Amino acid sequence: MLVRVVGLGPGDPSLLTIGAINALRECGRAIILLAPADLRGSLSTNGVTIEDNLVHDASLLVRGGSEEIAEFVDRLTTRHRNDARSLGIGILGNPLSDFPGLPLLLRALDAHGIVAEIIPGMPRATLSASLTMPLVPLPPQSAHYTFDGLVEVMARLRQSCPWDREQTHRTLVPYLIEETYEVVEAIENDDIDALCEELGDLLLQIVFHAQIGSETGKFTVADVIDALSNKMVRRHPHVFADAVIEDVDAQWRNWELLKSKEKTGLARKSRLDGIPVHLGALQRGQRMQEKAARVGFDWPNVEGVLDKLTEELTELSQARRSKSDDPHVREELGDVFFTLVNLARVLGIDAETSVREANEKFYRRFSFMEEQATRDGKALTDLSLTQLEDLWQQSKAQSL
Repeated sequence: MLVRVVGLGPGDPSLLTIGAINALRECGRAIILLAPADLRGSLSTNGVTIEDNLVHDASLLVRGGSEEIAEFVDRLTTRHRNDARSLGIGILGNPLSDFPGLPLLLRALDAHGIVAEIIPGMPRATLSASLTMPLVPLPPQSAHYTFDGLVEVMARLRQSCPWDREQTHRTLVPYLIEETYEVVEAIENDDIDALCEELGDLLLQIVFHAQIGSETGKFTVADVIDALSNKMVRRHPHVFADAVIEDVDAQWRNWELLKSKEKTGLARKSRLDGIPVHLGALQRGQRMQEKAARVGFDWPNVEGVLDKLTEELTELSQARRSKSDDPHVREELGDVFFTLVNLARVLGIDAETSVREANEKFYRRFSFMEEQATRDGKALTDLSLTQLEDLWQQSKAQSL
């Protein structure tokens, strides 16, 4: 039996080489590992016979799981020993650089007397290229660093800088939150230069926490990367395996199902667990409503939410007229906010962003009022309510 390991390139059907297609087509059958559906479809259209019953866990096989590789070769030699056809193994990228399990597989095949042949492909080098060929020019006297270099910089800071040495996971929390909001601000201001810089500051926080984890023997940055990559591969079987997802709604349902089967998901008592308690109130409310909607607990249309909003406003008015019970008024006002968040969700609007934009609009208009009053030699406190309203209308007329 001949096993031919063929590189499929980056994953775009248009980048498949004629040599790769011919090499797989010449085999009587082929397994295609972790390829997107459109690439598999293109191979089938070009006469490649694809079989899916030879591999139990394609991701584990590609990563070099010894048990998975041993079982795979065992299936070839026992269940299919009378099958004279060659077997093609299609792998994204170049087998020599993008198939960590290749050496183990070749040794296992050789031990069973199976001949192996490798057909190289275009490497999946996008990430490597982005790390080695930065696009943003550096100031004079600056140096280029790799990710490994950044990790080393952080390690030296922890060793030699008094402030860095004193930090813990808890003391870094305010900085993590601050850097996240600065990234958001750069995005909303369409400031690409600031975005590049602020993403770096946010990345520093991640590397900082990983360095502290390594010093306590809990985890390293390699564990962070492995955990993230494995999670993304596991939760996207339509990208890294053979699953077919029809649309975004199906993707969300499948995502929630896969999360529920993971260790953290099994430990949760409610579907709403896992939403950070310290999120902004509007954002947390919207996330909870989104999760509830995915199991069908939702308004059939926007009119239902508007009716609910009218009901909550009425209850708030009644609470204010009763005994001025502050806790009750606060509760009813909270219900109004929660319903407004629901309205934003149904309309496809992020509630937190809409309120943040409203805040900025108020800031611009109020600043205009201050400037106009100063120009007239007055302070806002010197003006009547009618004059203040007039300035407000002027700010609106300026489209501020």
